[in-house]
Order: sequence, then C-alpha cells, then structure tokens
Amino acid sequence: MLEIFIINALSDNYIYLLRNEHKNITSVIDPGEAEPVIKFLNNKRWHLDEVINTHHHHDHVGGNRELLHIYKSKLIAPSYESERISNIDILVSDNETVNITGIPTKVFHTPGHTLGHVCFYMPEEKSLFSGDTLFYLGCGRVFEGTMDQMWLSLLKLRSLPEDTSVYCGHEYTLSNMKFANYIDTKNALLNKVSLEIKNKREKGLPTVPFNLGVEKKINPFLRADDDNFIKSVGLSSYNATEAFGEIRLKKDSF
Repeated sequence: MLEIFIINALSDNYIYLLRNEHKNITSVIDPGEAEPVIKFLNNKRWHLDEVINTHHHHDHVGGNRELLHIYKSKLIAPSYESERISNIDILVSDNETVNITGIPTKVFHTPGHTLGHVCFYMPEEKSLFSGDTLFYLGCGRVFEGTMDQMWLSLLKLRSLPEDTSVYCGHEYTLSNMKFANYIDTKNALLNKVSLEIKNKREKGLPTVPFNLGVEKKINPFLRADDDNFIKSVGLSSYNATEAFGEIRLKKDSF
C-alpha cells in the first residue's frame, strides 16, 4: 500500500512524498524546495531513494540539487527536458512504464505548459500526478507549447478511469473555481463542488486529491468538445481545439 503525503512549499506549490513501507522505498515528486522535504524525512527517519520531476520549472525542481547531494537519490525526469534538468539518472518518455516507489507507473508526455512536461499515472494506486498540466477546475498556462498540444495532452488525461485521484502541482483551486462558475453558470454539480472547496480552504485544508470522474463534468478546460457547454459559452462555431484556446485566453485575462 502506497502512502502519499502532501507537503506545502513556496507560496502555493504542492510537493508529494510517496512511501512504500513494504519495499522500504521513499520518493518525492516535484520538490520545489528542499527544506520542507528534509524536515519531513527527518521526522519520519526515512531515506529518500528517488526524486521525480514532471517538468523543468524552478518551482518544481528547485530542491533537486540539495536533496540529491544529501541522499544520493536517483533522479527520474522527462527525456524531453534533459538539457534543462541536471543530473538525471533515469530518462522517461511517453507511454513508458517506470517503477516509482516500487510501483509500476505509466508516463504520459503532456506538452503545453512546457514542451517536455510529463505526468505520472499509477494504475494500481488509481493515482495521477499531473504536475502543471491539469489542475482542480483548471489547467496549466500554455508557456512553451501550443493550444493544440495542451488540448491533446488534456485529452490523454481525461481518458483515464473515472475513479482516478489527481494530485496536481499547485493550490490554484479557488481562483479556478471562480472562473469556472463565471463561464459555466448553470452547472449544479459545479455549485455543489464549489461549496466543498470553499469549506476546505476556509479550514486551511488542501483541495487535492480530486476525483477525475467529477472533474470531467465541471472543469471547463476538459469540456471543449462538449457541444452543449460550448454553445452555452458562445463558441459553437469553433472546433474543440479552437474552443479550448478561447477558454484558456479568457482565463488568462480573467
């Protein structure tokens, strides 16, 4: 049984520490800074065996150097970003399966936010680590790729089973929720979920993980090919890629 611990970092980042007690393996995903990871490991008296990166942005790799120096961990990262992430031990690419914390993990190349971004899916654990591709009620900004690439990347993730738990890279949920309610005014499920989100944030609780099955029904960025939704937001003359791009641009200026 895999244990997943959420570590708050920087202003709104989430670092995920994974523990496989049976195999005595500990891993960390996207350590934007080292200090909170080291503190957590010291409290548990665990060694860090693996460091995993979804993409090269500093708020996801900023703790790599110190953690690798202290623990001599193996670094697992996208082959597409090998020139931008240093000291990678295991390069991973689209559709490969790699063991993370001793668990078979499927790799999805999800360009858009960055050209080399990947996500990690553990079928046995029903868990997806989506980095900055998919957020609760949102998606990553398109910095290096194209709108078409990001839409296709989201479709890959949307195709995963309904009972998948999603662990994303940031706590952006309140701002994403405001935009989702602005653009999708008659979604009863979204209204219900919004109340749950507000209650969690008022208590200082993380909104991750979230359920992918529900997300498919309320995240506007996953619904660019939903004819009824697209018609309701005045984009019925657009194809799915174009509609997604328009929604993303609306969010960028929201």
